Amino acid sequence: MSKNNLSDRLNQILPRITSDDFLSGSGLGNEIAFYIFDYPPEDELVVRDFLATLMEHLPKEKPGIKVKNVNMFYLVLEYLESRKKLESVLQTGRSKGDNFLKDELLKGPLVPERLASYFGTSVAPQNLDLVIVSGIGSAYPLVRTHSILSNLHSIMGKTPLVMFYPGKYDQVSLRLFGKMNLSTTIEADPKSRKPENYYRAFKLVP
Repeated sequence: MSKNNLSDRLNQILPRITSDDFLSGSGLGNEIAFYIFDYPPEDELVVRDFLATLMEHLPKEKPGIKVKNVNMFYLVLEYLESRKKLESVLQTGRSKGDNFLKDELLKGPLVPERLASYFGTSVAPQNLDLVIVSGIGSAYPLVRTHSILSNLHSIMGKTPLVMFYPGKYDQVSLRLFGKMNLSTTIEADPKSRKPENYYRAFKLVP
């Protein structure tokens, strides 16, 4: 993706997410108002800068809008801190590595249902007009995108959710970092090697 193309796509976001139709879920029928903005992972810093600017301009473009940007990496840290596990996790990570954390120590605490429940309590989407989710790349492999999205269905209610995703989303599968084909996608179930599929999200900008 060229830099110009990414810039063009980013420039379409503000008018899109502040439109009355978008915020009200008009035209979605029974579909859940989940949207994904995928982008090349090498442009992560560009997107981070854009998000900071976006959060500044949202209340100017749509006065009174209630919106929160949730960084999944920091949410996971807050969640572990709330369970008095953060310090032990950091110490164990330094001594035994990330794989041990993911496969052993955090297998129980980071069950997607529990993390989604904490998301609901911490973010309170029922009181917001829009939730933006970022930090997906930083949270990997502790958080699998498909799992958290699936478990946020009942949490989000009718509040739109926009996820910024450093990879590829073709409205069939999520490919984090966009470096692997569908049969070996980095978001795949390690046992089945099948790609994670998430069919009920819309691409925010083509």
